[in-house]
Amino acid sequence: MTWPRRALLPAALVTLLAGCAAPAERAPEAKPAPGFPYTVSNCGVKTTYQAPPKRAVTMNQHVTEIMLALGLEKSLVGTAYLDDAVLPAYRAAYDSVPVLAKEYPSKEALLAANPDFVYGGYSSAFAAKDGRGRDDLKRSGIDTRLNTEYCPSGAPSVDDLYREVGEIGRTFGVPDRADTWVREARTTVAATEKRLKGTAPVSVFVYDSGDKTAFTAGGKGIGNDLITRAGGRNVFADLDKAFGDATWEQVVARKPEVVVIYDYGSTTVEQKKKRLLDDPALKDVPAIKNRRFAVMPLSDTVLGVRVPAAVDKLAAQLHPAR
Repeated sequence: MTWPRRALLPAALVTLLAGCAAPAERAPEAKPAPGFPYTVSNCGVKTTYQAPPKRAVTMNQHVTEIMLALGLEKSLVGTAYLDDAVLPAYRAAYDSVPVLAKEYPSKEALLAANPDFVYGGYSSAFAAKDGRGRDDLKRSGIDTRLNTEYCPSGAPSVDDLYREVGEIGRTFGVPDRADTWVREARTTVAATEKRLKGTAPVSVFVYDSGDKTAFTAGGKGIGNDLITRAGGRNVFADLDKAFGDATWEQVVARKPEVVVIYDYGSTTVEQKKKRLLDDPALKDVPAIKNRRFAVMPLSDTVLGVRVPAAVDKLAAQLHPAR
């Protein structure tokens, strides 16, 4: 029987010929997005982003509004926990994003949204007891950020807000949008500062809530800097927290000239005023005696995009003649 000639080629020659075949072309490596990789440290957690997150969840209103102010609603797959209505300018964008929970979502509900990034406004957003600790989420492959007002050290200021917005802009690949927002915010704050130049500050007591004690704004929250820039002096600036309890005896002793009521939740502003005005222990406090009240929505008094306008609004209430 005669075999085809090609079948008689030595095995070594077959191997040699195979080695001369053109190598398969390798796919070109994808170029990183402009500005990436980007490394940022946030409240002691260092994260390197190779590209912008694509499936973010925001927990707490003020961080949701930061994202919406930067036009990042398409990067959001969920939001949670409003204190009041979102700003009208952001309403349509907000309504385009699923709401995962009225308050904080369970860990199961959060994971069901399949996020690659979770942005919390308060420390409670990352409560370890509820399975939402930053370390827990990292083990699930989810990057996180905590609003810098609640980092463990330091007293936040408007400058920290500018940094917060700038870092979110960098993280999501829109630094130009962040720069534009910061530039406009600086202009707003500078205009209020110019209007108040030479004005003596008035002493301010913040009444958030409380009956047996007064839950108030301390010196470690953005609210303290907001009051200062609006021409006030927080009588509890020495309280080493963003919020904390003070005794009514302390309120009396510090003689605030104005009470700033934080407006949110089921207790109305009028109910809060009545509680203060009806307390005989407070009758000689200058702010109570003169019925000098200012009102701020809670969402204006945390480290978010409302702060520059809130400084101006509070200044108008503290110094109506200016």
